[in-house]
Amino acid sequence: MKLATSGSVHIKPQRGTIFLENAEILEQQQFPGEQYLLRLKAPECAARALPGSFIHLTCDAVLPMRRPMSIMRVSRHEGWVECLYKVVGEGSRLLAQRQRGDRVSSLGPIGQPFVLHPERPRPLLIGGGVGIPPMIFLADALRHDRRMKWKPLVLMGSEIPFPFTTRPSNILLPGMPDGVIGCMPLMEDWDIPSRLASQQGYPGCYDGYVTELARYWLGSLDKKSLLEVEIFACGPTPMLKAAAHLAQKLGVPSQLSLEEFMACAVGGCAGCTVEIHTSGGPAMKRVCVDGPVFEGASVFPCD
Repeated sequence: MKLATSGSVHIKPQRGTIFLENAEILEQQQFPGEQYLLRLKAPECAARALPGSFIHLTCDAVLPMRRPMSIMRVSRHEGWVECLYKVVGEGSRLLAQRQRGDRVSSLGPIGQPFVLHPERPRPLLIGGGVGIPPMIFLADALRHDRRMKWKPLVLMGSEIPFPFTTRPSNILLPGMPDGVIGCMPLMEDWDIPSRLASQQGYPGCYDGYVTELARYWLGSLDKKSLLEVEIFACGPTPMLKAAAHLAQKLGVPSQLSLEEFMACAVGGCAGCTVEIHTSGGPAMKRVCVDGPVFEGASVFPCD
């Protein structure tokens, strides 16, 4: 698994790096809350995807418009890509009806990835709802990166059942509120600490927003440890705004993966533009190819 690391990887323009594949559905697994885990045979995408990139899928022949899906995991050796999605409209509902062995047209990988900074060896990964998949991809990449010893923490929030069976963590994590011991088993298997947040009363979860849990943990760190932290987040817009503002107030850098409605997803239609604050003033950037990852303060600067 590769990582985009400052000083070691130059992110090139997208042309020539996005592949059209007739991807085979290898697995379609349903979870509560109309959530689905989709595994696709897409070797070209799997070989080149980096944490933060996404794939653009045709959900059904009767619906020509594609849908963007964040990439959650890949196997470069076996050539598959995994996406986690929630049924929210016609496209995702049609996709949920597809069966193992069916083919879907896939376009990917697309987008600028997260970039790790070795001087910040404590990545704090915050995922909310369908923003959880990029955090899993990033955590997977971190555990395979042998160039340095990363010390990640993964925090996940959801107001519907998590798309996995939670369990008490066996990894001691100082700075957590009493009783917050729920974790994602996959992270536990990877020896990466994780904690969960929800307002639905799920056992072992923090009772509140995941950004509040992040604030609590960050508040437990001394100044030296805080200088080692960088925040990476994906999720609903209010969550991303809260994460960006939290980072700025603590003097911590942040990177956000944005979600927008997309038509072409390759930069041609400019239908997914957002305003980004730059040193030269406001600029309109395309989430698909200029992002989806942007520096937090450039998207949500503190007033």
